[in-house]
Amino acid sequence: MLIDILTIFPEIFTPLEVSIIKRAKEKGLVKINIYNLRDFTHNKHKKVDDFAYGGGRGMVMKPEPIFEGIEYIKEKLKIKNEKLKIILLTPIGTLFSQKMAKELSQEKHLIFICGHYEGVDERVKTIVDQEISIGDYVLTGGELPAMVVIDAACRLIPGVLPKEAIEEDSFSTGVFDWPHYTRPPIYQGLKVPEVLLSGNHREIAKWRRKQAKERTRTLRPDLIKEVKNECS
Repeated sequence: MLIDILTIFPEIFTPLEVSIIKRAKEKGLVKINIYNLRDFTHNKHKKVDDFAYGGGRGMVMKPEPIFEGIEYIKEKLKIKNEKLKIILLTPIGTLFSQKMAKELSQEKHLIFICGHYEGVDERVKTIVDQEISIGDYVLTGGELPAMVVIDAACRLIPGVLPKEAIEEDSFSTGVFDWPHYTRPPIYQGLKVPEVLLSGNHREIAKWRRKQAKERTRTLRPDLIKEVKNECS
């Protein structure tokens, strides 16, 4: 997968240089390019924002750097007619989910536009394929949401992680993951459940399924309802 990011703060993306994403890049499964939107400005101070028409507080990101950034990427890679998906990170976008992460993991080329200030000029949305929000709250900019989406999607690309690890993830089966324990078996009087020490894999699997359902029913009963609706 090829991922291009348009941002005014390229230095924020250091988390993409470590852990699973780093290994995915080293395997050649993911390539990430980060472009500074200020490089696509034509003013002395490399300004990417301006006052909003009609007045009001805050600044709005100008359309020119974003349009030119997208065109530069297309021209550089000679992909004018090839399939790609342009994503704008915004609080009013579709709420991100594991299902969406799986869909994005199957794309060949993703371009992320990281907004700032009061948002981007509305005309930018004419070249955007999908608007995504990672939650009902407002962040300083689109960089952190972009990293969340990239991380969630990249780990689902075949070869990045073992298949069984992905299949057992929370949300992948419609419920949360089960509780996990490791050594020592007793710590500060807290014991690991006996069934996990029994060696009986059938009983362990049964216990895990039960715990996953109970945990989900307690913490997120809406997920249980969604699964039932999908199966009905």
